Amino acid sequence: MRHYLDNILNLEREIQTTFTNKEYLVTAITHSSYANQFKNITYNERLEFLGDSVLQLCITEYLFNNYREKSEGQLTKLRSLIVCENSLYEIALGWNVGKYMRMSRGEELTGGRERVSIQADCVEAIIAAVYLDKGIEYVKEFIIKNFKNTIVKAINQEIILDYKTTLQETLQKNGEVEIEYELVKYEGPPHRRKFYTRVVIDERVMGEGAGYSKKESEQNSAREALLNLEDKHE
Repeated sequence: MRHYLDNILNLEREIQTTFTNKEYLVTAITHSSYANQFKNITYNERLEFLGDSVLQLCITEYLFNNYREKSEGQLTKLRSLIVCENSLYEIALGWNVGKYMRMSRGEELTGGRERVSIQADCVEAIIAAVYLDKGIEYVKEFIIKNFKNTIVKAINQEIILDYKTTLQETLQKNGEVEIEYELVKYEGPPHRRKFYTRVVIDERVMGEGAGYSKKESEQNSAREALLNLEDKHE
């Protein structure tokens, strides 16, 4: 029990918010797999639903008030970049969400704590928890403070939704190049298999990545390749 309470207090420090009703935060970090093991345990899917709407509203209002020169279409595109799964995952990493989530042992063994979608959903649930505990004005400040860097990156067109496509477009600006994704290895039993991939560009290894699906490992290897290309041109 003490370890459980310490986790909540540590997460409050991570997100820099102290809850009056800590049950909101407990629910926000509870995955459905954990609730399935016990009776009368509430998990975070309803909070995800609410958190998505709260996040959309607050980001929409912020963009509307601060970027008056942008058209409706431009604002819509910016918002979609800011609240996308990749951006939410970056927030999750900053909060160490995977470390604090409550999930079943089976879900954990299949890589649940590292899964992008699970961590992104948890961020939305935490936003809803903050809203319910602190109200709309507090959660507006909370969201803008935590998403400020994401907003700047969206404005500067630095947010990438599909690393493989972006890598291909970047490399083929000056002509055709040969891009291959090679599965280096995989490990673990079928129910928690982890894949390791490298991206080879004109017979040179430019990036490596891992993930709990081939698609995720390829995206991560493309992401590393893009970072390596940025470092090369600095």
